[in-house]
Amino acid sequence: MAPVSSCDCPHLDCVGEVTKEELIQKSHGQCQDCKVGGPNLWACLENGCMYVGCGESHADHSTVHSQETRHNLTVNLTTLRVWCYACSKEVFLERKLGPHSLHVSGEVLPSPKDPGQVGASLTGLKNIGNTCYMNAALQALSNCPPLTQFFLECGGMVRTDKKPALCKSYQKLVSDLWHKNRSSYVVPTNLFQGIKAINPMFRGYSQQDSQEFLRCLMDQLHEELKEPMTEPYGHSNTAMIDGNPEEDNHSQSDDFQSCESCDSSERADSEVRVGNMLRDDTNEAEMLIPEQDEIHATQEWQKEKNMINDLYRSSIQSWPFYELCKLIYAVTTFSQPKNKHQKKYRSVVSDVFDGTIVSSVQCLTCDRVSVTLENFQDISLPIPGKEDLAKLHSSTHQTSLVKAGSCGEAYAPQGWIAFVMEYIKRYFYNMDLFWFWGPVVTLQDCLAAFFARDELKGDNMYSCEKCKKLRNGVKFCKMQNLPEILCIHLKRFRHELMFSTKISTHVSFPLEGLDLQPFLAKDSFSQTTNYDLLSVICHHGTASSGHYIAYCRNDENNLWYEFDDHRVTEVSESCVQNAEAYVLFYKKSNEEALKERRRVSVLYNMMEPSLLQFYISRQWLNKFKTFAEPGPISNTDFLCSHGGVPPNKASFIDDLIVMLPQNVWDHLYSKYGGGPAVNHLYVCHTCQMEIEKFEKRRKSELDMFVRLNKAFQEDESPAVIYCISMQWFREWEGFVKGKDNEPPGPVDNTKISVNKNGHLTLKQGADSGQISEETWNFLHSIYGGGPLVTVHPNISHQEAESSLSEEKIEVETRSI
Repeated sequence: MAPVSSCDCPHLDCVGEVTKEELIQKSHGQCQDCKVGGPNLWACLENGCMYVGCGESHADHSTVHSQETRHNLTVNLTTLRVWCYACSKEVFLERKLGPHSLHVSGEVLPSPKDPGQVGASLTGLKNIGNTCYMNAALQALSNCPPLTQFFLECGGMVRTDKKPALCKSYQKLVSDLWHKNRSSYVVPTNLFQGIKAINPMFRGYSQQDSQEFLRCLMDQLHEELKEPMTEPYGHSNTAMIDGNPEEDNHSQSDDFQSCESCDSSERADSEVRVGNMLRDDTNEAEMLIPEQDEIHATQEWQKEKNMINDLYRSSIQSWPFYELCKLIYAVTTFSQPKNKHQKKYRSVVSDVFDGTIVSSVQCLTCDRVSVTLENFQDISLPIPGKEDLAKLHSSTHQTSLVKAGSCGEAYAPQGWIAFVMEYIKRYFYNMDLFWFWGPVVTLQDCLAAFFARDELKGDNMYSCEKCKKLRNGVKFCKMQNLPEILCIHLKRFRHELMFSTKISTHVSFPLEGLDLQPFLAKDSFSQTTNYDLLSVICHHGTASSGHYIAYCRNDENNLWYEFDDHRVTEVSESCVQNAEAYVLFYKKSNEEALKERRRVSVLYNMMEPSLLQFYISRQWLNKFKTFAEPGPISNTDFLCSHGGVPPNKASFIDDLIVMLPQNVWDHLYSKYGGGPAVNHLYVCHTCQMEIEKFEKRRKSELDMFVRLNKAFQEDESPAVIYCISMQWFREWEGFVKGKDNEPPGPVDNTKISVNKNGHLTLKQGADSGQISEETWNFLHSIYGGGPLVTVHPNISHQEAESSLSEEKIEVETRSI
């Protein structure tokens, strides 16, 4: 049904002045007849009438009210769409809505942009003391639509209790840069202070590296916004619609198992040429589900351990220690030493920028091939020199690369003009006339050099696990998964022991149509391989001094702008192509994704309003609007593994979801899969019980530790002093203080111990703490691990700097 204009409905004159704020306030209420809450509440629009009633999914008191009072117009308080009972059609009230009104169609797709509104109103960043490196990086990043739209449209999800809360400072900066009433420039003071708090390298006012700043910023954003990753729902894994919350307490953990990290037979060579590799989250949070054989073995081990503890404590007649013994037994029932399963984490940063490279190393003696999967956030590409270019473009090398599956037609010129220019450049290159033209290097050359096979021989021989010795080998790299936005860093700076140099070679790069198909692994599932340039960071000057600027393509009018601190100037495409690129941001280009958005927009606005509404993840909807490949619907962003809303997200659930009519949901679900389908929300009782259980465990463990440690401090001559890794202790401390939701793994003393003459001793300078035997037995009985490390009793534990003193514990306890 086509949308009608306001004048088509003769009943609009009875409508009073309405604002969106008033409607939102009513949406949190109840049906005035049956007291049922939302969704699908309808508000009467008759002038002076305050009635709110339920829709067809309940008793449909809204329709009854209209029939009894002859009030014809009603508005859905979830979608803000208006229905006229008398005309039996949808009408639009833009002329009646107040100044803060917003039509709900903007929830699904952004409204068309007016190119005339952009131009000179773009915002620069003020230089606050040699911060051009930061300003250029921030402008390049803010012109990446998938990331920026998240901070603009999913602002309610930007929550963290981690200091310095950089994600909130960045959100505020993005909001200032893209506000409709934005000023000519913004001063990024808060974000700069946050970066300096994280990394001392950026303190002071000396010039820094823009790419290093980007890595630091994105790593911290990921750290603050990360959440445990769950597997997306398949087509068969849909949740029960309008299910009873009491019936949903059973676990659906099989559908929400955490993704295992990629197994690899061997880590790749230590000099892997990939910037900012996979963040090591293996020690951050892990599942608590032990295997059955481990449970049995642990029970037997625990019996023996308790017997040893009882024998030791039987020699101590003090009553408090007897009480502690009982408490230890009570606490150990919470958890046994467990088989660890790694949990992977995701955030909007990893969703947008993370890709995967597969590295294969082949032993030339036994032909064994070891494969490693590595995540990357940006790729650092070498700039080939004259000899490297000659090798890359030689026919023999091209043949070998094609056989290895590396480059294929990566160098095929595009268009007759490009062919002529390439021919002229090659002529000067082959005639050794670099003084006239200079080395001809393309971005494809840099990619080919990165992915070219690497011979491992001489000092760089390969340690073969099968041969058990160093062997000559060959290493290959390929793209396994392509990121939504590809960040490319050109390695222009070489830092030697005494000095640094800069490679000023011009690298030509395409503004559109960068094809990564030649560098894609054969078994890759990535379908979109073409990329268009979004922004480029340039460095002018030498390695010791210089200036950073950024060229960015505005997503609203498709024009290019130069961002030079607070100055913003429109530039031509040729100006961008002649730039001395340092960091480039490319985004996947997919015409089908644009068509699909238009298809859904038409479907949303042309169909009759549906009384049955479905919840969908606001974050996934942002992906749908900005990603070339949004992937399966991920409603697990706001659901727990049991199908309910996690208690810690219940207070801001409205920030995580968007309501869609059934026809739109059905279309998106049939196209992308995922899920689950949800039209009823409830706070998960099972998760609430687990939270209460963990709170009880945290308190018990912390209270017990404080009491044991106090006794240890009062003992002037302990029989033996035990050592514990402070790294593990800080993880345990984060758990018992509620900063981390998951308990730590087994005690890991491997980094603080050293084997001397067959005996484990404390490593000199190790980051360790000293505890009593009772405290060690207490922690070890819960978490297991080791090895056991002790120090000689004549070393006064009260004088040791690394001792876990009573004062330290008390201060930390008060800060909970």
